[in-house]
Amino acid sequence: MPQVRITREVHFSAAHRVFNPEWSDERNWEVFGECANPNWHGHDYVLHVTVEAELNTDTGFVMDFKDLKALVERRVVEDVDHKNVNLDVPWMEGIIASAENIVIVIWSRLVDHLPDGVSLAKLTLWETPRHYVEYSGE
Repeated sequence: MPQVRITREVHFSAAHRVFNPEWSDERNWEVFGECANPNWHGHDYVLHVTVEAELNTDTGFVMDFKDLKALVERRVVEDVDHKNVNLDVPWMEGIIASAENIVIVIWSRLVDHLPDGVSLAKLTLWETPRHYVEYSGE
């Protein structure tokens, strides 16, 4: 049976501040610029969740899209949508809230919760229409 990938796109809005608490405000501003603003800033994030498996001959599916949507909503979106990533999201506590770190932690929230035989292939997290991060679990 062929290996096939499917992707679900989800949206959420969240605020964050990219800063290192070990550094001075001046050093944070030098490294992170406006993203270190102590008054926060926000994004309308777009997350692409790509999973892979052998095509199921009984259903023609890799995985039911509604099940993938429900998993991502439950394990990610419910925790971050309209929240402050630095203050309101327990699984980001103590982690610099860069897009790179956010996508790595999202991976850990999903990878072990997929149906048997289905693997997480890639996450793509868009902060703006012009920049995004990708992570494949390496």
